[in-house]
Amino acid sequence: MRSRLVCALLLFLFIPAASHRAFAQIPEKFENLQVLPKDIPRDSLIQTMRRVTLSLGVRCNYCHTGGDGQSLQGVDFKSDEKAAKKKARFMFAMTDTINRVTLAGLAERADPPIRVQCVTCHRGSPLPRTLAATLVDVDEKLGADSAIARYRSLRETSMENGRYDFGEQSLSETARTLMQHGKGADAVRILELSAEVHPSSTQVDMELADAYAKNGDKDKAIARYRGVLARQPNNQFAKRALQQLGVTP
Repeated sequence: MRSRLVCALLLFLFIPAASHRAFAQIPEKFENLQVLPKDIPRDSLIQTMRRVTLSLGVRCNYCHTGGDGQSLQGVDFKSDEKAAKKKARFMFAMTDTINRVTLAGLAERADPPIRVQCVTCHRGSPLPRTLAATLVDVDEKLGADSAIARYRSLRETSMENGRYDFGEQSLSETARTLMQHGKGADAVRILELSAEVHPSSTQVDMELADAYAKNGDKDKAIARYRGVLARQPNNQFAKRALQQLGVTP
């Protein structure tokens, strides 16, 4: 117990000191401001930058050149060398237009008004891709095994922070996209994964049965449709699908 108290005290003392050192490394006068107001208070700019880094899950060096990637020592804040900084300016201007112009013209807008922020899309990722887009990209480049492995890894490491939507719709969208790309076998693999992690979903069972049928695996399709009817005896979609396969529901 005593050791825990000592650790807690050290942590309490260390974090403020580290924060003050980082704060001191930020210039007193800002140069080359092109989107943010040139007279923005130092504290306000620092808080804005902190929101950006937290929203994207990055450090200051993601946009700014120089430094060691850990501290702010040696960072050249005024430099426009990195493309990421130019993109950030574009994104600042875009969100300002959305909030100040586009959403301002919305009839019966919520009060207080909803505002678009970096975190609205990024949710802790530098590139704001959905889970489905991420898995499709992996599948296209490396195949279904790698896509499934990526899903399991992300589910283990990112589920709590809300970076991705791990609901059944993400895997359904992945499978639909792969099917459209002519990768029916990979779509089946993804839906089998979905059935594994969402075992109580009748919708996933229907989608998997449909995928089996499209891929010519009649026996598996029939078994899965019958599984749907075992849960929902009046499911007309499953009944009609079985009739189309020449089977009496």
